Amino acid sequence: MKTALVVALAMSCLAGVAVAQAPNRAGTPSDQEISDSWIYLFTRILVLRQQQLDFQEGFKWNELRHRKPGAVDWPNPNLDVAYSEAWVAVDETSCTIVTVPKIVDRYYTVQFLNGWDETLANINERLFPNKPDGEFAYCLRGANVTLPADVRRVDLPVKYARVLLRVELGDNWDDAVRLQQAFAFRATGSPKLPDIPKTPIFDLERLPGVELFDYADIALDSEPDLNPGLEKQAADARAIGKAIKDQAERERVAKVVREQTYPEYAKFGNTIGHGVIYNGWARPAVVGNYNIDFIARTLVTFGGIWANVMPEVLYYRAGTDGTGATLSGDSSYTMTFPKGELPQSLAKYFWSVIAVDPVHYRVLPNPRGRYLLNRETKPEYASDGSLTLYFAAEKPANAPDGNWLPTPKGSGYRLTFRFYGPIGGVANGTYFPPPLVKTR
Repeated sequence: MKTALVVALAMSCLAGVAVAQAPNRAGTPSDQEISDSWIYLFTRILVLRQQQLDFQEGFKWNELRHRKPGAVDWPNPNLDVAYSEAWVAVDETSCTIVTVPKIVDRYYTVQFLNGWDETLANINERLFPNKPDGEFAYCLRGANVTLPADVRRVDLPVKYARVLLRVELGDNWDDAVRLQQAFAFRATGSPKLPDIPKTPIFDLERLPGVELFDYADIALDSEPDLNPGLEKQAADARAIGKAIKDQAERERVAKVVREQTYPEYAKFGNTIGHGVIYNGWARPAVVGNYNIDFIARTLVTFGGIWANVMPEVLYYRAGTDGTGATLSGDSSYTMTFPKGELPQSLAKYFWSVIAVDPVHYRVLPNPRGRYLLNRETKPEYASDGSLTLYFAAEKPANAPDGNWLPTPKGSGYRLTFRFYGPIGGVANGTYFPPPLVKTR
């Protein structure tokens, strides 16, 4: 999951501001319609931002780019896996062949997403137990393309998709990288390639304001939203984009975005949309597929773009300890799992926890060079079978080395806890990780 945004720093100057709902002229959007439309449209603008950055880096359609472990630059990366990425294009006469090597006892998945960060499909042995490897064809639904008999066809409703491939690193990175690089893509024909829309490439610390609506038609025309029930938000975004050609209306919309939308967005960031916080950990209500919850979709896209669906992985996020105090690198914390609720018992595949900065959600560097805790760090268990993890700038005297995650002295941070292949209470929503307890 990746995770969500709290715009507390950028919006601190607005704390406590009472937003007046100004009367509107007939036919002009209400303040709430402006806020809803801005949050709705921001998902698409975030995806377009990343797409432009990808192609500036050198991406080519239907070519898989294999990343070195850890060498990704987006919010909340999963350091348990080797990533490969692609943008794929198909049409009525061409599919993209995905070659999957034989993988045994190691998690992998090939995830396809649309231009609204919605997961369309995964290819793995769980979803294709009768064909866990070999060749698959990503095709446009209804396309008349002849494929070899041994190729498994996967129909999707869009011509263009983002792909994120994950291969579990485990304790043998060389094997993982060998398998990662055995995946390959190739087009069966010459699909028509789109022009990539030109939309703002902004720093994530400075959210766009009223100018977001200048790109409403470009964003929506290039990739219609497939989720039924969000037609009003799309129509409102287009209408606002036209209305702000009037300078007075542009100034009004800009004021609403500053004074209402940003604080509203920050408020939803705490719970990752309509999620729940317990023990200081936020659990999103939806991830990967969002239906009408456009607020969660935008927050997850900002804080963890390309998040997968819940049957694959569930993400919890903590920015506070169990008392509600903000996590600080100047303090030390523990979290203890009782014997009956060890993290591995709640994940079919693997678990991990990372520390990220609270603005860009990037993994935090540290002198120890350790960026996550998982089973490969070989955490030690107490005599009663419990597991205690430690978070501190310097290793506590009583902490086994494999149980300690270094945190940044002098600054705040957040934790992201992942359960891959969630089971039990993680899968059904009844479980939350133990609270972080401040020890000094």
